[in-house]
Amino acid sequence: MNSLSFLNHEFEAFPSPELALTDPNGLLAIGGDLRPERLLTAYYHGIFPWFNADDPILWWSPDPRAIFIPSQVNISTSLRKYLKKQPWRFTINHAFTDVMAGCAQPRRKQAGTWITHEIQMAYRELHHNGHAHSIEVWHGERLIGGLYGLAIGQVFCGESMFHRETNASKAAMAVLQQHLIKMNFKLIDAQVMNPHLESLGAKPVKRADFIQLLTQFRDKPVNPAAWIPSEVTLEL
Repeated sequence: MNSLSFLNHEFEAFPSPELALTDPNGLLAIGGDLRPERLLTAYYHGIFPWFNADDPILWWSPDPRAIFIPSQVNISTSLRKYLKKQPWRFTINHAFTDVMAGCAQPRRKQAGTWITHEIQMAYRELHHNGHAHSIEVWHGERLIGGLYGLAIGQVFCGESMFHRETNASKAAMAVLQQHLIKMNFKLIDAQVMNPHLESLGAKPVKRADFIQLLTQFRDKPVNPAAWIPSEVTLEL
């Protein structure tokens, strides 16, 4: 039976994702906090926080789930041609805080953002502890795009991306794809499907199938050098 759980500030187990509500799709629990231990436990079990500034903390596990297989990310021919003409450079974990701030800027026709100060503080702590990571796109010394997320074993849990120049967020996704393939990652969790993700090759899968994939890869070892701050080349 689907039900909604209420969490307190004591560290406790999350309910099974299969108990999440169908309306709104995937809402599983309310409350708790954003301590690193709770966040890591959530992602380990296919659960993520998503809430507005005036809301309590809301925890989700939607069905279906949007995922990428790294080798199947769609970098179109036209995008490759466009990126070849750009003087951009790309880095990993050089400006995590600035990437989060870029992602937190309201989009067009949006009054606010779900990437609140509370969320930014929590994920900066995860970054400091080696769990959250960023991809940066630079035009000279100006940060023009990027994305961030968490690494759980050989699974990258994408959180958000942004751009200040055309296609810069797509470039960040291409950099992430190539990096994850090199580092033997098996899965990208994109959470909720939207047209932008679909255009890049995201696929909807049943929540049960996603959880099965997550369970298969979340404890796999990762190259210790995977997330050392570095400048990388986008191969086109």
